[in-house]
Amino acid sequence: MPATIVLGTQWGDEGKGKAVDYLADGMDFVVRYQGGNNAGHTVIAEGRLLKLQLIPSGVLYAHITPVIADGVVIDPRHLLRELEDLRRTGVDVSRLRLSGNCHLIMPYHLELEKVTQRFLGHNALGTTKRGIGPAYADKAARIGLRVQDLFDQKIFREKLEIVLREKNAILTKLYGRLPLDGDVIVEEYMDLAGRLEGYVADTSMLLHEALREGKSVMLEGAQGTLLDLDKGTYPFVTSSNPVAGYALASAGFGPKEVERVVGIVKAYVTRVGAGPFPTEDLGDEGERLGVRGQEFGTVTGRKRRCGWLDVALLRYATRVNGLTELFLTKLDVLSGFEHIRIGTGYRVEGSEFRDFPPNQSLFHKAEPIYEEVDGWMEEIDEAKTFEDLPKAAREYVRRIEELVDVPVSVVSVGPAREQSLPAG
Repeated sequence: MPATIVLGTQWGDEGKGKAVDYLADGMDFVVRYQGGNNAGHTVIAEGRLLKLQLIPSGVLYAHITPVIADGVVIDPRHLLRELEDLRRTGVDVSRLRLSGNCHLIMPYHLELEKVTQRFLGHNALGTTKRGIGPAYADKAARIGLRVQDLFDQKIFREKLEIVLREKNAILTKLYGRLPLDGDVIVEEYMDLAGRLEGYVADTSMLLHEALREGKSVMLEGAQGTLLDLDKGTYPFVTSSNPVAGYALASAGFGPKEVERVVGIVKAYVTRVGAGPFPTEDLGDEGERLGVRGQEFGTVTGRKRRCGWLDVALLRYATRVNGLTELFLTKLDVLSGFEHIRIGTGYRVEGSEFRDFPPNQSLFHKAEPIYEEVDGWMEEIDEAKTFEDLPKAAREYVRRIEELVDVPVSVVSVGPAREQSLPAG
């Protein structure tokens, strides 16, 4: 069967965990393809609230094999804690499969990110300080250690000694920190290896065989399109590629296997940390969106900046990902607004742009062009079908479809799995 890719279309926090949990019901495999434990997915299912950071949301289904593919960076200590937390809630985690090609987050990655971000001062990018960026940097520099290295102590030690020469020199001579002890790291990570070994597999082969057998595979991304290292609002981005194209590189199969690309889009827009945000609302309505949407980061707890839906960026996300459908989340948050604004483009230095401006300098100066539509006053979280929604809410959904030229397949009116309404 063809594969499905599910990803965020904005700056993350679109409700991907809830969407993947809902869409996963008919899947056999759910695959996490990038990021690390810097991105959280909150899922409410059968009365349980779970906050997942590394393990794919599909773990909640007994028939699904959750897979962590090559492109994810792994802090083994965090992964084991997450597995244990799930076990305590009664979730069977034995089906998890972890690629041996995943790069490891090491203690020096955590230490270096702390000191470098502090050194940057007001120019800091506002990272989660989980070592994600430094781990991806070492991967690109070809000095990273991988999960598979854990199972050969000699190789692990040799690689670590080489890397520590550089890392300890930076920590001690540049930042005045104490050096890290390689023997201590080896001892700790060898213990972690024994606890992880049963989960490690050739995930590319596993997924290839599953597709040949007619099994259904879903690939889920973390963060969102506008945080993509290449396609996002650089440098205010993450260190990996959430876009659909990278899903295939990470999972290890080609584009002919993919039929659906589902873009998760929040009914308004939020952003954590610094960076341009044309439709941000700094007034009372923006504050109200944050309160009603409980807009605080799953991992960091940081308050999110809030604003109106930006369909210019959504058109951009549609183009770079090849979206076939949209899953609209948090429509219920817009209840009670008499009028709702939709950003349809930008004005920059006398010019108008219908799409993402061609360079970052223009985007920083962009002023939104708004279209205003009627809102609705009643709460909609108890709606059972799309037709139960107020006329203005249905028209808002259909207007998004018209502006982006992509159908909305599901509308979410609350955090629970059952608060998802087919809209096709």
